[in-house]
Amino acid sequence: MQTERKSRKRITPLLRAVIEVGSIVFLFYSNLLMGEFTVAGERGKTLAHALRDIVTEANFLIAICTAMVGYMAFEYLRKKL
Repeated sequence: MQTERKSRKRITPLLRAVIEVGSIVFLFYSNLLMGEFTVAGERGKTLAHALRDIVTEANFLIAICTAMVGYMAFEYLRKKL
């Protein structure tokens, strides 16, 4: 029973980090998607076309880097306060 509790405590910070980074990436892409539809202003622009424009390697790298920085900042504030 003790080993199960210890392994659960080790996974919890990793799981929390994955969830927080994933939610930041989600917010990043949703912001890009809204911007794509707002700026484009073209009639007939489909969701697939907008997704094709925003889902790129460069955007993914930016999303992961900024999500990691955001996660580290929140962890710092969480421990500080």
